Amino acid sequence: MGMLEREGEVRTKVIESRDGETLKGEIRDNVESGTEVMTDAFVGYQGLSADYIHQVVNHAIEYVRGRVHTNKMENFWSLVKRALGGTYISVMPFHLFRYLDEQTFRYNYRKRNDRERFLIVCASMDGKRLSYKKLTGKTLMRAEAF
Repeated sequence: MGMLEREGEVRTKVIESRDGETLKGEIRDNVESGTEVMTDAFVGYQGLSADYIHQVVNHAIEYVRGRVHTNKMENFWSLVKRALGGTYISVMPFHLFRYLDEQTFRYNYRKRNDRERFLIVCASMDGKRLSYKKLTGKTLMRAEAF
């Protein structure tokens, strides 16, 4: 699932289900009540009008209606799909959130230069450790002594 604030950042999350309860719960957790929210016509978004100014674009009819569109979020997903199908090739569901995190970072910091992005990444790693076991979901095989 993804959300993008106009002229702001994208947020992504791997969710268990695309049902309305899950989608609307994530939106409520991330978007202030009363905000204008623009979605496609997916049925899971029905009912958002109770808490938000909900604008819908039905892609069977149109892609843009004035300033109502989902084009920037769709652009983000096309970049993710291109990376998953071209750069990474084989993605295990266990690691999907990591690939999304990387693409989210790339998108949100796309206007920064390489040095700035590098320093942001280094600062975010400080004090953190990812073990082989956690990375792979397996235990490290040790050579037996003879």
